[in-house]
Amino acid sequence: MLVRIGDVEHLEFEEFYQESRDACLRAVLATTGDRQLAEDLVAEAYTRAWMSWRKVSRHPAPHAWIVRVALNTRVTWWRRRRHEVALGGHDVVDPAAADGADVDPALLVALQRLPRRQREVVALRVFLDLDTETAARTLGIAPGTVTAHLSRAVAALRGDLATVNSQEGER
Repeated sequence: MLVRIGDVEHLEFEEFYQESRDACLRAVLATTGDRQLAEDLVAEAYTRAWMSWRKVSRHPAPHAWIVRVALNTRVTWWRRRRHEVALGGHDVVDPAAADGADVDPALLVALQRLPRRQREVVALRVFLDLDTETAARTLGIAPGTVTAHLSRAVAALRGDLATVNSQEGER
């Protein structure tokens, strides 16, 4: 039986996709807070990964590559749309939008209160379980900056989620 190079690449990519899609989706969802947008961004990132699979497959952290491309795509889309008229309440997180994402809606709301860079660090370090060095390279910042952002984000989330839990306990 003859196996062509393209077939092997297709199988490798398919395996990578099946193994990593949910984690990447959760990471992007944690950053965007919008399930539909996160799905679109992740789909676009995987499309680009397939188009450059030879390069991406050799990347030291292909999962991080997917998330970074998805987040960069979000910025590109935002730049194209920024001249459009904004509708009131557009950026409000709908907890129901997280259905099926295995992410607590209260956590999504709390994540949206964090600054963008802290959300990105949480997405890479917590949802993708990347080490500090890899997250730093992915974001183009120093490892110490990743650690500082993660520490601040965890402290803020701890405060926000403790408040949510105490409010629920009073009901």
